[in-house]
Amino acid sequence: MNALHAVVPEGIDDPARPSGGNAYDRRVCRSLAENGWPVHVHAVPGPWPRPDKAAHRALADVVERIPDGCVALVDGLVASAAPEVLLPQADRVRLVALVHMPLGQAWADSEARRREDAVLSAAASVVTTSRWSRRTLLDLYSLPDERVHVAEPGVERAPLARGTTTGGALLCVAAVIPGKGHDVLLDALATMTELSWSCLCVGSLSRDPAFAESLERRLSNSELGDRVRFSGPCDGADLDRSYESADLLVLPSRAETYGMVVTEALARGLPVVATDVGGVAEALGHGTGGIRPGLLVPPEDHAALAAALRGWLGDGEVRLTLRRAARERRESLPEWSRTASVLASVLGEAAR
Repeated sequence: MNALHAVVPEGIDDPARPSGGNAYDRRVCRSLAENGWPVHVHAVPGPWPRPDKAAHRALADVVERIPDGCVALVDGLVASAAPEVLLPQADRVRLVALVHMPLGQAWADSEARRREDAVLSAAASVVTTSRWSRRTLLDLYSLPDERVHVAEPGVERAPLARGTTTGGALLCVAAVIPGKGHDVLLDALATMTELSWSCLCVGSLSRDPAFAESLERRLSNSELGDRVRFSGPCDGADLDRSYESADLLVLPSRAETYGMVVTEALARGLPVVATDVGGVAEALGHGTGGIRPGLLVPPEDHAALAAALRGWLGDGEVRLTLRRAARERRESLPEWSRTASVLASVLGEAAR
């Protein structure tokens, strides 16, 4: 079996910078190694996906040292931003692009699309993490259908969350950046101060410090100050405890490729209120009775988000139905072994 060279942005192991993409990269590299692939991970420094000259030089140094004929699995934050480095190597190295978020769609920028198109067209295969991402790439670019694959993220089953009797413990797990919609969440919660609830927001405060500080200032000058808490990032046992004590996951994102926190919540039997963007509906899925284990609302619509939260808080039957659906969905969630199996098949074909 040829060696696999995984090229990822530097910092995917940094606990202060948790993200779905980082968790996915770490997990699939470990799973592929466990399944017999000799995996060499190359973490490339730089401000990906907006690299500077030093980042391009660092990537070139990595890729040029990959032996001829080996498979290079390149994270899309690197691959889509570096055609000038990767295209000259595409005839020598079997390039497989792992696209977490299509940059051409996220940025709606013609130059970004041109660059991403060049890399993906030269790749032996392209792997996406949701059916929505695959459709998006096929709509954006003239890629052969059979070369674009979906390797849906897995999730580990966890103990059922205890929650509370009132359903008022709300949890948001996301980096505090504009794209995750914490400002919309605060707008919604500000209309619900007569109800009984609390909201814990877990996620990095350093990705966009100005945005995070603006939210903290808003809290200090409002009735929400003692009911909403931004804890910063946490993982492991600390994150498990946050899920365990929650009643409902709230994800008000403006964009999501898949939404791994959705399946992390469902793995604990937690229902979800989220925006209907990207692959979130795929991650949410349905219980065995065809009922969604949560509620989907339009993005950037604080009134719709507030209405969904009011429905959850004010109706015990709604809570009972969604909790039941969440526990049913818990039984059908994808496992990481399936993710690794799909990826191994794509990589094996690229190697041949």
